Amino acid sequence: MADDRNPFNFGDLALEAGFADRERELAELTTHIRNGQNVVVFAPRRYGKSSLVWRAAQDLVARSEALVAQVDLMLTTTKEQLAAALAKAIHEEIATPLFRARERAVQVFSGLRIAPVLTVDPQTGGLGFSFRAGHQRADVDATLEGLFELPAQLAADRGKRVAIVFDEFQEVLSIDPHLPKLMRSIFQTQPDVAHVYLGSKRSMMHRLFNDANEPFWRSAAQMELGPIPPDEFATFLGERFGETNRRLPDAVAESALALTGGHPYATQELGYALWEETPRGRAANADTLERALDRVLHSENAHFSLVWERASAVQRLVLQALALEPTTALTAHEYRQRHDLPGTSSVARAVEALVDDELLRQLAPGHYVIAEPFLAQWLRARLR
Repeated sequence: MADDRNPFNFGDLALEAGFADRERELAELTTHIRNGQNVVVFAPRRYGKSSLVWRAAQDLVARSEALVAQVDLMLTTTKEQLAAALAKAIHEEIATPLFRARERAVQVFSGLRIAPVLTVDPQTGGLGFSFRAGHQRADVDATLEGLFELPAQLAADRGKRVAIVFDEFQEVLSIDPHLPKLMRSIFQTQPDVAHVYLGSKRSMMHRLFNDANEPFWRSAAQMELGPIPPDEFATFLGERFGETNRRLPDAVAESALALTGGHPYATQELGYALWEETPRGRAANADTLERALDRVLHSENAHFSLVWERASAVQRLVLQALALEPTTALTAHEYRQRHDLPGTSSVARAVEALVDDELLRQLAPGHYVIAEPFLAQWLRARLR
């Protein structure tokens, strides 16, 4: 039966009914893309950046207001692989909808310096694109330049709004440190193409778009995703329970959100576990919430164990201290004494590294909190 399927999703993209709130951000992003405005979306990991962009793309495509191609740079380690990913995205999401004929859509690549190698998947009939290694660097760069220019050319020729989404955009630096300069020189001549940039490494993304020495400085509108407000998330949780023949009392929803702080991924994850612990036709309660939290901590054990293994000794002490006693004065002498923390400079270096790894989040000068909602509970359970 339909109401026996868990309505929460915390691993894949949250789409359709699984998309929680973000109405203001969704409207803002949709407007930017519709207007051809470049935009960069900042957010910690697991805050739903990709889900937000996918939802905006869904809405725009469904209303025939734009064609949206998406490229994940995390999967590209060379410029040839980047070219292949661009060609595939442009072919599938822009050229094919515009021309509605495979042969015509493939012809858009005929002017490239290096022609892509096409393969056909025997199972699906879908086309694959690749660019073999071994070409001269100038030829590869010219081919990439042609691919970066192609969406604007197609948009102008067919009178259609186009957007390109670059997920994990900070990876351009590892592919080739000179790529941002090339991309910026082309994109700034494309006022009718919206370029959307996402990235999970916030410090690198902030530097790319906020450092005056970087090519992308002040080149895009900036959107910062924070936690979802508790009252709005509580409504979402209650509706999902109600639609699947279960009840979520306000007090239990409030307790659940106190644990997650409105963190999108964590709230969906806890909601999933809480739904599983609540029998059909019954209401969730404090006991089912406690069992749900235990289920989540067990599920996250491998991830948190890896985080712990990678942390230095001082970083571990800082995480333990903040898990046991949150503070706004992490480097204060009395606090360091209570938690066996070393000197101020050592703590500061550890904090800087933990912030870079997005394990800590800075709320104000000297005020840091553990970013992943369940990591603090996991640490407290281990310390007990």
